[in-house]
Amino acid sequence: PSARRGTREMRAVLAVLCLSFVGVALAIPAFTTALPVRTANPPASVWPAISDATSGSQVVKVVKSDSFFVYDHAKVPATMVAAFERYTRLTFPHSAPSKAGGLVKLEVSVVDEDESHPQLETDESYQLTVAADGSSAFLDAQTIYGAMRGLETFSQLVMFNFDDETYEISGAPWKIKDAPRFPHRGLMLDTARHFETLDSIKAIVASLSYAKLNVLHWHMVDSQSFPMQSKSHPKLWDGAYSAQERYVQDDIAEIVEFARLHGVRVIVEFDMPGHAASWCTGYPEICPSTTCTQPLNVANNATFDLITDLLNECTGGKQSKKDLPSGLFPDNFIHLGGDEVDTTCWTQTPAVAQWLQDHNMTADQGYAYFAKRVEDIAIAQGRRPVQWEEVFVHFGKELAKESIVHVWKSMETVPQVTALGYQALVNVGYNNVSWYLDNLAVNWTNVYRNEPCSTVPDTQCPLVLGGHGEMWGETVDMSDAEQTIYPRLAAIAERLWSPRTVNDVEAALPRIEAFRCLLNRRGVHSAPVNNANARSAPPGPGGCYVQ
Repeated sequence: PSARRGTREMRAVLAVLCLSFVGVALAIPAFTTALPVRTANPPASVWPAISDATSGSQVVKVVKSDSFFVYDHAKVPATMVAAFERYTRLTFPHSAPSKAGGLVKLEVSVVDEDESHPQLETDESYQLTVAADGSSAFLDAQTIYGAMRGLETFSQLVMFNFDDETYEISGAPWKIKDAPRFPHRGLMLDTARHFETLDSIKAIVASLSYAKLNVLHWHMVDSQSFPMQSKSHPKLWDGAYSAQERYVQDDIAEIVEFARLHGVRVIVEFDMPGHAASWCTGYPEICPSTTCTQPLNVANNATFDLITDLLNECTGGKQSKKDLPSGLFPDNFIHLGGDEVDTTCWTQTPAVAQWLQDHNMTADQGYAYFAKRVEDIAIAQGRRPVQWEEVFVHFGKELAKESIVHVWKSMETVPQVTALGYQALVNVGYNNVSWYLDNLAVNWTNVYRNEPCSTVPDTQCPLVLGGHGEMWGETVDMSDAEQTIYPRLAAIAERLWSPRTVNDVEAALPRIEAFRCLLNRRGVHSAPVNNANARSAPPGPGGCYVQ
């Protein structure tokens, strides 16, 4: 009996253990055992959406070749040589055995072979055709930068068929006529709140071209750090975080040239006078006092002498023209900041307060004087000043007509800007459709719904030049920049490139999911499309197309 009792007790123990194991198993998240969703070979799609296209139902095989892209002139511009090399890698990323039959070349024709830095007015239109039988394909563009946009479209049409190890284009024949809706489409990158390495910046610039974005707005310096080398005022970069977190001018020139090769303009920003405390590390005399460092000292001519010299390094003192780039940043825009100016330091610093009194100015009038004076400096050096919304709100039509108003606080400012004939950039920062990418809870669908001309009449929409996704750097460095930027920046890219009628979120979802996968395949660390919060990791195992 005792033996049998022991057996029953053992069985009871085993039963409890079994139930415990079941409980543990039930507590384990379901993704450890559930089979992942399988996705058939997805059809090719183009992001951002093409302006005008017709397609068919044929599948054309594409023959991989190092000489696939063919220029129609004997002498190929160096910029196009670089683009052909780049898009050969992007279009044909897999090794594939040689097989006869199929499309063997894309013939590229460019009307204007000018290789100068792209500017606001650069024509990016192109036409692309692919014959139904694969006998021919042609890409025609007005400029080399338009040709680059066409090469990007072509690269997205080509898919690799893993079953027979061939490249192919579905939907032939293709007839595409495409051009951007807005001429200015970009990303603002903040290298002042956290330093971004050169390789990180280059990777981001390269990714912009995949989404047909054409501007890197480089928020170079801010209150926290001044990482840029100035040869006229070499102590400015004493305000860098460290001696290793700086950009020499050759580094900057390398980034600007890398961007040009990808059809991307680089616009530098010096946010002044209100976000400039780091300037005081090397030159304390241009700040109100050592304990009250910003806004910059409006009462000292040394402040404006330094600004003139610094901007001259960037502009070369004159407008860039065809084949004649000028300055470290040849783009004909320069961003002067001007936002969030708290003039308390001026009124509390005796010397500055006395200067204001002597000139019969209030502190706000001193702000206007500062903004107007640096605007005049930029214009005299051949640049169009870009200034944040507050400058317009405070001073309105006192601004020069060359100035561009960068609206970030309220869409209701946009019609006020355009009604006075000024041009605007739009990326309102703090609402539920924000284009401020540091707003991690705003998902791609809301970003996609943000229409730049929503508050202006159609007749004034041409005065809206476009906009940016804004990647403020307080919580971003090279460890998490790309997955914070993407895929939401892609949603902005389509809003700025594609026709206004392309606005259906449900129709866009499979395409943006496919584009996110394309970014990943190209080495861009884009987060999953359907994250509740930007840059969060995938919730569990699964394929790229269903996350």
